[in-house]
Amino acid sequence: MSTSARIAVVAKAGADYEIETRDIADPGPHEVLIKLTATGVCHTDLSVQAGNLPTNYPVVLGHEGAGTILKVGSHVRDLAEGDKVVLSYGSCGHCRPCEEGDPAYCADFEALNFMNERQGDDAPVFDNGPNAAFFQQSSFATHSIAHERNVVKIDADVDISLLGPLGCGIQTGAGAVMRTARPPAGSSLLVSGVGSVGMAAVMGAKVAGCSTIIAVDTNADRLDLAREFGATDTVQAGTDVDVAEEVRKIVAGGVDFSIECSGNDKAARAALQALAKRGTLVVVGAPPSGTEYAFDANEQILSGRKIVGCVEGDAKVKQFIPELVHLYERGLFPFDRLIERYPFDKINEAVKDLHDGKVFKPVLEFG
Repeated sequence: MSTSARIAVVAKAGADYEIETRDIADPGPHEVLIKLTATGVCHTDLSVQAGNLPTNYPVVLGHEGAGTILKVGSHVRDLAEGDKVVLSYGSCGHCRPCEEGDPAYCADFEALNFMNERQGDDAPVFDNGPNAAFFQQSSFATHSIAHERNVVKIDADVDISLLGPLGCGIQTGAGAVMRTARPPAGSSLLVSGVGSVGMAAVMGAKVAGCSTIIAVDTNADRLDLAREFGATDTVQAGTDVDVAEEVRKIVAGGVDFSIECSGNDKAARAALQALAKRGTLVVVGAPPSGTEYAFDANEQILSGRKIVGCVEGDAKVKQFIPELVHLYERGLFPFDRLIERYPFDKINEAVKDLHDGKVFKPVLEFG
């Protein structure tokens, strides 16, 4: 018997979401069918919808899903019907980065996460429907097909409707600190841009034991909230503010680590210049495709600074997401304070509110 799903479709770059009803396929041998409880809305969804990052239209976006497994494929062994799960990014499992334990740098990352190449089956996900294997989940829908590699079982007794953002935005910010930078306790760390990813980075820095955590943003209210999450100092950026100079007033010589979450070229340069010698810049914020960041080569040579890219917080999702849930249960990672709930039918309103900076992390609920 077929399963009917309500889906939000973007017909072309720049279009609004339109709700449709389609039958969803059965899972392939290595896939599961999930009834979604909720899904987060991420800035990556906005960038793809706008045409600033690649995909193939028409498309069902969404990549921070959470819900309950309805069916499992014949070869799935570690997941079962009725499991509560969070969905994350796709990876092939057999390229060199995957085999070496770095699935976020999968050789097929673009195809599996942006270009809707269904990993577990060649058939369309929805009958006569749009492309729908975005991040191997396309979770702007009441039901989703996901590959077993990007499905994370949640055993904790936690409201599953909160957990979808752990699959991308929140794990990206936290992982940029806890998995990519790995600052020793007592380090100094700057977070550039404190949206939801940056706020998660601030929380991660506090968990990591950084003694100085500097939040940088143009928005004073966001900086106040960053202090509540663990920032020890703040710098309000603006056209007449030299961020690096202000940082050196707080930490002589500059910080050990900078986490750049804004995707803004001026902010990225400031985050690099705010580093101490031998410091590390972790680039997280994703600007439009083709954006280039420039630096002085001799300054880079003489300073010994490192610039590191970071996808999905370098997370091995089946380990890192449960770790974040455990920290949340202990009151050490209060990401839920960033969430604003919307009914699924209000998806265009949620997207606009995120774009306009009215909310940190919209979560769509499927009633």
